[in-house]
Amino acid sequence: MTTVGFIGLGNMGGPMAANLVAAGHDVLGFDLSQTAVATAREAGVRITGSVTELAGAARVVITMLPTGRHVQDVVLGDDGVLKHAVDGTVVIDSSTIDIQSARAVHAAVTERGLPVVDAPVSGGVAKARAGTLTFMVGGTQEAVGLARPYLNVMGGNIIHAGAAGAGQAAKICNNMLFGATMTAVAEAFVLGERLGLDARSLFDIVSTSSGDSWALHNFCPWPGLVEGSAADNGYQANFAATLMSKDLRLALSAADEVGVTLPVSSSANKVFAQLASVDGHLDASAVIRQIRGRD
Repeated sequence: MTTVGFIGLGNMGGPMAANLVAAGHDVLGFDLSQTAVATAREAGVRITGSVTELAGAARVVITMLPTGRHVQDVVLGDDGVLKHAVDGTVVIDSSTIDIQSARAVHAAVTERGLPVVDAPVSGGVAKARAGTLTFMVGGTQEAVGLARPYLNVMGGNIIHAGAAGAGQAAKICNNMLFGATMTAVAEAFVLGERLGLDARSLFDIVSTSSGDSWALHNFCPWPGLVEGSAADNGYQANFAATLMSKDLRLALSAADEVGVTLPVSSSANKVFAQLASVDGHLDASAVIRQIRGRD
């Protein structure tokens, strides 16, 4: 049994921490949300009063936070993980953040002599609960090897993408593709509706033809077609539109830095930015509302 510190116990982090508890680890948790804290406590996570307390007691520290600024503050700040962690602590950041922040964290943690990986995830809340997430991991072979036993508890696919920041680069590319595909799927259903097509017939055709996609099967924007879809639950978020908008912005920012033009993703970004400004708490599949012109 290892003492694992988990910082960020929200929709994704909470179930991930719970799976570590179920695997027999002593999990210390910290989050500013009292709702998240209460849910994690029910799952067996021992709640700490501060990041400082958590870092001093844990041998593995996992962060799941909203932005690169949050990660840098929590890991590198005066009251952060780096200054209070014991020697040998493994640092795993599973947030989805900009590559520059990920590399800054890698550099500082490595300078301190601790193993560190960036390990963002894909799969959403359902796979977080099931412990079948995909982890895209950046870091040295040694650091990845040290992190892998804990990632294996939370994920079904652990892929070493490359050096520091490579996990974030892979995640950005993946979610950029999802955002563009999700937008196109919604456009297809809106166009089909206007052309008089039955939604079920369109789904049955597309899902067995060249237009098929993961987004269609897991985030179908039309209600009544896929069991468990957010569209059947008032678009209550499985993956919030605000997060999709953030990920598209990260992709476009990274593309600017390396001189790549992304016309399709740029268009998807505009649509999701509009959705996020109005209904950002809704699921990404609610993008169909933006394309249709609001329900």
